[in-house]
Amino acid sequence: MFNNFFLELRDSKVPVTLKEYLMLLEAMREGLADYRIDDFYYLARAALVKDEKYLDRFDQVFGKCFKGLEYVTDEANAEIPEEWLKILADKLLTDEEKAKIESLGGWEELMETLKKLLEEQQKRHQGGSKWIGTGGTSPFGTGGYNPEGVAIGQKEHRQGKAVKVWEKREYKNLDDSVELGTRNIKIALRRLRRFAREGAEEELDLDDTIRSTAHQGYLDIKMVPERHNKIKVLLFFDVGGSMDGHIKACEELFSATSTEFKHMEYFYFHNCMYEKVWKDNRRRHTQTIPTYEIMHKYPSDYKVIFVGDASMSPYEIVYPGGSVEHWNEEAGDVWMNRMLSVYEHAVWLNPVPEQHWHYSPSTDVLKQLMSERMYPLTLGGIDHAMRELNRR
Repeated sequence: MFNNFFLELRDSKVPVTLKEYLMLLEAMREGLADYRIDDFYYLARAALVKDEKYLDRFDQVFGKCFKGLEYVTDEANAEIPEEWLKILADKLLTDEEKAKIESLGGWEELMETLKKLLEEQQKRHQGGSKWIGTGGTSPFGTGGYNPEGVAIGQKEHRQGKAVKVWEKREYKNLDDSVELGTRNIKIALRRLRRFAREGAEEELDLDDTIRSTAHQGYLDIKMVPERHNKIKVLLFFDVGGSMDGHIKACEELFSATSTEFKHMEYFYFHNCMYEKVWKDNRRRHTQTIPTYEIMHKYPSDYKVIFVGDASMSPYEIVYPGGSVEHWNEEAGDVWMNRMLSVYEHAVWLNPVPEQHWHYSPSTDVLKQLMSERMYPLTLGGIDHAMRELNRR
């Protein structure tokens, strides 16, 4: 069973190594999972999953390999937990069913039979009509069907109500192939970090306090400035036209970046960078900011992120006057090259699925201008983009 679990994880592209698998087996031999499937699930997840983007795939494989397994014990002489004898079937019994229970000797007789079975049974049982187990018709067990049954080893009735964590797949939004939510974007953006201690001394330095106290012979509290992410970001959003269908993704990205980066400025453009950008879309034609001013105000150590679907006529990029909104004296690619000559650390995030990029000639043009640094607006895409910004 465990070997199959390991191989299924590998087949599902979860990067689990033999060393981690052997560590899990050693933990099982030491009894860390205590023969409970929930304990084993959390132990296996902690041992085998190194990146939370693989949690959803792990849950799917775990559900496939261990579906139906609820409780395992090899302790034949274990004491019977008192609560087991008190948890009765939560189904509302009919008069006929109650009469049937009475014909068996009533609840007291049922409990006495349960005690005897628990003392006699040596191992887990699946299905059937006598032993305590899962999915059967015995009066005792879990996940089965018997009107006078006693539920064993579960807090909720599984018929339509109780589902395990791996069935809920609580981590499915963390898969790196899905569209993003704000929380997931924050996780990916954390690749782009460079911490430094700046400002007033307002955070306890525990190591220095211990060292100084030991040296001085009395309590000597040491403080240090709080650590902040010193990365500085310029964010440029394409708005209007075909980008209207990607508003939600852009809003989530904006929300995440505004909380993740202390030094972040944002601007808007339409389709391609030209001689001006703006901060307020309601006043995009009256209150603009010269692109030259941006390049002179913000130094070259800023990281630049362009966000747009790159879908337009190629003329809008390579010809003067190509803009659909105004007459641009210089072509869009001229302004893009100027920006990239100042800001070496730049990437383009595209909300269009990557498999559709080749249908748009303008996407190829912009991708070449960006020196292939265009990434899809997914968790995996942002992760690769942040690695690129850190590398360059």
